[in-house]
Amino acid sequence: MDDIPLFGMLKGRLSYLNQRERVISQNVANADVAGYTPKDVKTPDFAQMLSGQAGVSAGGGLQMLTSAPGHMPLGGGVQVGGSGDGAGDYHSVDAPDSETRMNGNSVVLEEQMLKMAESRMAYDAAIGFYQQSLNMLRLAARKPGG
Repeated sequence: MDDIPLFGMLKGRLSYLNQRERVISQNVANADVAGYTPKDVKTPDFAQMLSGQAGVSAGGGLQMLTSAPGHMPLGGGVQVGGSGDGAGDYHSVDAPDSETRMNGNSVVLEEQMLKMAESRMAYDAAIGFYQQSLNMLRLAARKPGG
């Protein structure tokens, strides 16, 4: 399953959403801590990935990939496998909410709950897409007429 790019992308999306929900729950847990600034997980930027600034390749930009060990890499290509599964390690960044209280805490619970609901809907959509993709694979693998 890891060799199918669609599932690799879904794995990366689910990993991102999982880490985002974890960060949001930490914000809610620290809603009464003086001076706490809420955090959020930075959304992956596709344009940055294409230009090579997100660490896609050492030479900058996307590189040609080989799909088997016997294939000749074109222009310093990269072997498929390893870390190209789309499941990146996402980092949290400061994301202050719309208001700051007198104690310096800028967590607004309503905004955090909206972020959590948005993240949960995206997670449910990704899981649904994953299940539909598995159903298509099962259908394709089924014996004709059976």
